[in-house]
Amino acid sequence: MLAWILDCAGLDPGFLIGGVPANFGVSARLGGSQYFVVEADEYDSAFFDKRSKFVHYRPRTVVLNNLEYDHADIFPDLSAIETQFHHLVRCVPGEGQIIRGNGAAIDRVLQRGVWTPVVCVAPQADNSGERWSWRALSPEASALEVTSPVGESVEFGWSLIGQHNAQNATAAIAAAAHVGVTLEQSASALATFSGVKRRLELLGKPAGVEVYDDFAHHPTAIESTLHALSAQSKKGRLVAVIEPRSNTMRLGEHRGLLKDCTRSATHALWLEPAALEWDLRQSLEQAPHNEVFSSTEDIIERLITLVEAGDRIVIMSNGGFEGLHQRLLNSLEKGAQR
Repeated sequence: MLAWILDCAGLDPGFLIGGVPANFGVSARLGGSQYFVVEADEYDSAFFDKRSKFVHYRPRTVVLNNLEYDHADIFPDLSAIETQFHHLVRCVPGEGQIIRGNGAAIDRVLQRGVWTPVVCVAPQADNSGERWSWRALSPEASALEVTSPVGESVEFGWSLIGQHNAQNATAAIAAAAHVGVTLEQSASALATFSGVKRRLELLGKPAGVEVYDDFAHHPTAIESTLHALSAQSKKGRLVAVIEPRSNTMRLGEHRGLLKDCTRSATHALWLEPAALEWDLRQSLEQAPHNEVFSSTEDIIERLITLVEAGDRIVIMSNGGFEGLHQRLLNSLEKGAQR
């Protein structure tokens, strides 16, 4: 979003993004100006450098969307990740800016020391009367209103859904404002933003069934994606298909959160990875709308008998899921032709 805003404002930014924005068609470019946008996280730099990648970037403007425990193959606990974020925060110059989301973990990071101005982004307005935050109104609607800390507002229609996207948009507008882009320029850009591949990407509507692909592989991301879809005023059922593929998932660090993260779905179908060292079925047994399968073939067979026109399927994995996406589209299409 930020790269697109800067591009539409004529700033010709370079960027490095962990996905392919539809507006650009590529995930990285050098650009022709002093501006460069990097999507970064706390994963280690290399086997010989266990510092987080983002400490090498020396940013002037930083957006801290959220901070949760992940990458259990690298970090022993959340505190270790917070230390890496502390290092990042201390790399930002005094004339820079930190744009932060809500959360106790981010609070703790900033309490350890920060010499850079900090502003907050909130997904919706509250009644506190505070003017130090950027805020988004109507995050579930097709129109978004964003208000700056000094009370300036702009409203625009766009194609994305969900509170998490509303907060992302607000953070992108705030970051763009830090380099002189007006609210009106940002709104005009986001009104034409087409999203990113594998981020709630609509793959097709075979037999009247909407099939989405989403990169969600953390319980919070799964919950946010499903909540965004369930909040739409559409009839039909919402079916989640999930592969717990990440190292953190395979190690079972989040198994206590899995039964609740799919509450917004009518049905949740899980693939149990081979050689999983913990019992996925047991973790989900108190949530009857969850089903566990040992193969993608069984998942497709279940979906074919389960869904009907008007339903929505969202496939969530940070990998290829054994080509489930296209195989399911083909199967649904064949079923419609019978």
